[in-house]
Parts: sequence; structure tokens; C-alpha cells
Amino acid sequence: MSQKNHEGKRSARERLQAQREIEKARSRRRRQAVVAGSVLAALAAAGGIAVWAASSNGGQTSSDNETARPRQAGGGDRPFVSVGAPDAPSTLTVWEDFRCPACQQFETGFRPVIHELEDSGQLKNEYHLVTIIDGNTGGQGSLNAANAALCAQDAGRFREYHDVLYSNQPPEPEDKFADKQHLLKLAGKVKGLVTPAFTTCVNDGTYNAFVRKSNDAFAHSGYGGTPTVLLNGKDLTKEKGGQFSPTDLKKAVLDANKGKQPGSVPPGRGADASSGPSASPKGGSAHKAHASKSRHASS
Repeated sequence: MSQKNHEGKRSARERLQAQREIEKARSRRRRQAVVAGSVLAALAAAGGIAVWAASSNGGQTSSDNETARPRQAGGGDRPFVSVGAPDAPSTLTVWEDFRCPACQQFETGFRPVIHELEDSGQLKNEYHLVTIIDGNTGGQGSLNAANAALCAQDAGRFREYHDVLYSNQPPEPEDKFADKQHLLKLAGKVKGLVTPAFTTCVNDGTYNAFVRKSNDAFAHSGYGGTPTVLLNGKDLTKEKGGQFSPTDLKKAVLDANKGKQPGSVPPGRGADASSGPSASPKGGSAHKAHASKSRHASS
């Protein structure tokens, strides 16, 4: 056998071995995801939840004690954006990633009920934005979309833009949200949002550190994946065997609020008020979704 052929065969064996190692690593990450996050049934027949294992944010951390904070956003160790009446008697806490398909399923299925409860002063939402998909599969779409949503918060249009992003979520392998021009184009769907200040905020990544700090908090929270949804501190994925529906959410909120005054609804919102494109969300009827096992493991 010639030296050249011998080297060629050795090279082929090395490539095959390298490919096998890659496949073993993938398999190991999948197993870790199942152990870390477990497998949950659909959060509801109308808005499914899949488990996405917590991950690093692409090796970037935010140790800043002080980071740029959007208008009326909560700071501290677990930064968030609040939507709805600040004095609403019930609070829905949501940890989510704009690139996460399971988050999109939850938001699409539960959106009409959540908006109804927000607009009647019964519920406020606290959104914690994370970048799990960026960390697990690469890209910057989770980070850039979250920053853009926080820029929309400055303009008083977080809820509207939040819903536009989920209504236009690309397939997970297509990191279209990494393109800031695409994010600005989507912002055009929200009346009055695209201004020089908003455009600068998106292009400069003004709130990137805020998002990274939120992601760091999630990575150390002990939660298994996104979306993680809690009502008044109670994890809804553990209620009713994971089969928790929008109807169940409404009943749980109203039961919790019995004898309590509804919160003061912000101007322009309410049962009879229109508030941009999110007032009549596309696909307002609930969508079925089946449970699925985790496909994103921490490395």
C-alpha cells in the first residue's frame, strides 16, 4: 500500500471518528435535557409547552450592578418588564425566549385570555427575557429581539411588539431575528413605534446587558426550560398534570381575586379599548399543540 493511500485511509478514519464523537455529544446533551428539564405534557391543549434546558448565553455574562434599564422595567437580580395594571391583584410571571417555538405556542394559545385579564385590571404580567436558543444553537436572534422589545417598552409599546414578534417568529434554525433591519421592519406593524430613538436603541443594542442579566438569573433559577409560567408564584406546568388551559388560567385568576379590587388599567387599555394590533390578535382562537421532549440541552 502506498504512503499516499495509507494517509488517505487514516484521514477518512479520523473524520469518521470525529463525526461519531459529535453524534455522541449530541446524544449526551439530549439525555441531559430530559434529566434536567423532564418531559412535560402540554401546558394546555390550546397552548403547548415544550421543555428547553437552561443554557449559557453564548459565554457572555452580565455582572454589572447597574445596567441600562428600560422605562418602568424592574431591575434587581431578576430584571423584567411588567405589562398591565401595576396594582393588579394577580401576577403572571413568564420566562421566555423569542426564538423558542414552545414560547410561541404558549403565547399564541393564551394571548386572548391574558389580554382580557390584563385589560380588566385582574392580572399583570412580568416578562423575563432569556437567550437560551442563542446559547444552545448559536446566533443572536434571542438577544436582538429581546433588546428590540425592551426598546419598544421605552416607547410604551412592549405588549404590541412582543405579540408581533411571536406572530412572525421564524423557524428555529433560521435566525432571522439576528437581523436588526428585519426587527425594525416588524416594528412597522406597531403604529407609532418606529422613531429615531427606537431605531437607535435597536441598532445600538442598548439593553443587551439587561437581557444578559435576565438570562443569567434564569440559568441560576433552577427552572428547567422556557416557557416557565407561574401564577402568583405557582408553577402552572405542575398543575393538572400539565394540562392547564386558558380557561383554567382565567378561572384561577378570578378565584384568586375574589373580594379584591381590580387594578387601575393604564390609559388606552380596557375591555372596550383598542391598543394596536394586539387588541385583536391574529389566530385569536386557541391552537392545539402536543407535548414534545427537550431538544436543547445545556452543554
